[in-house]
Amino acid sequence: MNLTPADSTVSALTSRAASERLIQKIPGTFFSSDTGVPAAPGVASVSQLNAKLAEYLSPAELKKVKEAYRFSDEMHLGQMRMSGEPYISHPIAVAEICADWKLDAQAIMAALLHDVMEDQDVKKEELIERFGAPVATLVDGLSKLEKIEFQSQIEAQAENFRKMLLAMARDVRVILVKLADRLHNMRTLGSMSPEKKRRIAGETMEVYVPIAHRLGLNNIYRELQDLSFSHLHPIRYRTLAKAVKAARGNRREVVSKIMESVKNTLLAAGITAQVYGREKTLFGIYRKMRNKHLSFSQVLDVYGFRIVVENFASCYVALGTLHALYKPMPGKFKDYIAIPKLNGYQSLHTTLIGPYGTPVEFQVRTQEMHRVAESGVAAHWLYKDDEGSLTDLQQRTHAWLQSLLDIQKQTGDSAEFLEHVKVDLFPDSVYVFTPKSKIIALPRGATALDFAYTIHTDIGDQTVAARINHEHAPLRTELRNGDIIEIITSASSRPSPTWLTFVRTGKARSAIRHHLRTINLSESIELGELLLTQALAALNLDATIPAATAERLLNESSAKSLDELYADIGIGKRMAALVARHIMGLQDSAGQPLQIRVDADDNPDAPSKPEPVVIYGSEGVAVQLAACCQPIPGDKVIGQLKRDQGLVVHTPDCELARRQRSKEPERWIDVEWGNDLNRRFDCRVIVLVENERGVLARVAAEIGESDANITFVGMDDDRGALMTQLRFTVQVEGRVHLARLMRNVRRIPGVTRILRERGQWTNSVR
Repeated sequence: MNLTPADSTVSALTSRAASERLIQKIPGTFFSSDTGVPAAPGVASVSQLNAKLAEYLSPAELKKVKEAYRFSDEMHLGQMRMSGEPYISHPIAVAEICADWKLDAQAIMAALLHDVMEDQDVKKEELIERFGAPVATLVDGLSKLEKIEFQSQIEAQAENFRKMLLAMARDVRVILVKLADRLHNMRTLGSMSPEKKRRIAGETMEVYVPIAHRLGLNNIYRELQDLSFSHLHPIRYRTLAKAVKAARGNRREVVSKIMESVKNTLLAAGITAQVYGREKTLFGIYRKMRNKHLSFSQVLDVYGFRIVVENFASCYVALGTLHALYKPMPGKFKDYIAIPKLNGYQSLHTTLIGPYGTPVEFQVRTQEMHRVAESGVAAHWLYKDDEGSLTDLQQRTHAWLQSLLDIQKQTGDSAEFLEHVKVDLFPDSVYVFTPKSKIIALPRGATALDFAYTIHTDIGDQTVAARINHEHAPLRTELRNGDIIEIITSASSRPSPTWLTFVRTGKARSAIRHHLRTINLSESIELGELLLTQALAALNLDATIPAATAERLLNESSAKSLDELYADIGIGKRMAALVARHIMGLQDSAGQPLQIRVDADDNPDAPSKPEPVVIYGSEGVAVQLAACCQPIPGDKVIGQLKRDQGLVVHTPDCELARRQRSKEPERWIDVEWGNDLNRRFDCRVIVLVENERGVLARVAAEIGESDANITFVGMDDDRGALMTQLRFTVQVEGRVHLARLMRNVRRIPGVTRILRERGQWTNSVR
């Protein structure tokens, strides 16, 4: 929080005198609205808060809120903000923002008390005794963690966010009060240092802006965006503000002409409507310029219009009237009334070609839709335990909040939890259908596998195939608006590490990672221990870690045991080389003698070359054979430690491996094939044949005669060509077996060439 305790007696007396004037007892009111002291710029007005609360709270509720105010004022007595204002002005301002949403008395009390636990060491038990358990729980959810040592600022921030988001999952009022708190802090950020402004603004843009959008709080969403933009890029903000101000004058005539035409046309059609001019936010303009590489003069739709009508049917009548007035731009119509956005937003969007060829965006909605569009979930703030009585918006919000609890159960640490939540906060969405026509909203870029996990975690874990619009499609297929998705499952199916490379939603990622961590734990531990042993050997350190060093290592890595640490290394979450260097540093800093390997040479400081990791191809998910080059026994191989996928084995000449090795050389280790490999390996071959009858059957028969199994076959679609490419995925024992197979196929009449395919096929044939 941006505050400093005031340690002067004068400040304390000033705050007390002001407080006494503010809380004079007047019948029927909560605060005195006649203090004789005008509110300073940026300081919350007690009289305004009093007036807002008196509109909808009962006298009994006002009395409870007054008690919360008295207690908060007493606790913050003598405390000042960085701007020099009495600190109590901040809780009042937060409560006033909450009062605009007409939040209940408990939420207003929590807004007034939200900093007393964090700043004044007030215990939760005391708040329960004074104000009741619900208010105390809200304040606790709003308070940062304290008296816990974290290894970094990032870890502490992630854990604080996790606490807040989980509290929000249990009671949405937590995040509503928190957003009000953040909004007032952003409005009063001017007294901070430039570095702190950038840090707070970045945090706001990264977490709080998408949360506000996800909950449909569009007014706060837009204001937080612009405030963050002004502190992150102050020069750009001022330049753009100046340009918009100049453009506003230049375009006033066009805007006035459009406004007049629209009003007259709607009136002539018998439609009662309110027409508002709407200007894009500065950040919205900046984002469009940046993403589409446009100059300011090329951003033509700086202005738009919002039309609010009386009822649902009038929305579509008004739309038709507008399309008759101005020509619509093809592909620029969106019906968010029939299919609302994930946060409950409903409107008709259309872009028309206005006077002088200027594109103009129109939004058409009812008054109720407008209220939800501006206030989102806060438009239906009533706290209800009966899920059946919730509105559609509340049910969608409730489902999302419950998904946070699901992610929490499956997540290993705070940073990972926050990463998953940030993914789900991404604002763009696609809307798809189940076979029973139920609408499911997913983030942009979500795949068929994301859809399966959205339905239920067990369905996602057992997914084997998907049908999109009644046709089979790969699980990695990105979904588009209007797709109909059907998931095919098998009780024997289990998640694959490769799924992590294409799933989009936080729920899917956390569920897959949870499965890989638990079901295949022993494999990951074994691989991780081997990798750490090799990394220690490279530093000429003994693989046996002293007990004292191990204890400090676990404390500083947040791992509960060495097995958990090994598992993290085995799935690529931690780098073995970095852990080994950390162990060396711990031994040095503790003054312990370094545990040098017994077999180290005369120069123990010289790093030794680690032995290659031996692979057998049957290690399970801890070791994966790369799909891009499909290595088989006999090939030279190298290994990549990939996060959450363990060890991925490539051939050295693989193009993808070369690119990734140049970017992250520290993640690559030497590997070699073991002996007695009792399994077969996939390999792709291309056979060029003359386009004649029976050739496919002859080639397939010969592959079978060569003791190889065919798992895939495809061919070119051009049937009129003289030559045809046949593509096979075959299972062989190794390079020797593959060479024998290729010799046998090459002798078939009609076969002109056969070769092994190393790159991934881009056009598979079903």
